[in-house]
Amino acid sequence: MDSHHRTERIAESLRVELEEILNYELSDPRITTVAVTEVQLSPCHKKAHIRLALGGTEAEQADCMQAIEKANGYVKTLVADRIDIFRLPDFYFDPDLDPSVRDKVASLLRRVKRGRPRG
Repeated sequence: MDSHHRTERIAESLRVELEEILNYELSDPRITTVAVTEVQLSPCHKKAHIRLALGGTEAEQADCMQAIEKANGYVKTLVADRIDIFRLPDFYFDPDLDPSVRDKVASLLRRVKRGRPRG
């Protein structure tokens, strides 16, 4: 149980620091507002899959992902300076949801909300 709690603490620390770095400390103009929605650590803590919610059009999101991937090493260096762990995992950035799927989800949630009786 303690190992699971440690993994959750590390993932949350990574999420907070990554969101701060991606939004405020990178100077690439292609990077728009980014929300780090989830950090999933592998059981051995060697890989971190980071899900990002990106704003803008599909083209802007693709540019933003390219800029983040290009800055991966620099971001890892900044995180290593802030978080005191023995070995920092490798970062793998993934978009949270495809923009077309996100629009469909929002539409479906509105439809469900309208269909529910008011209590």
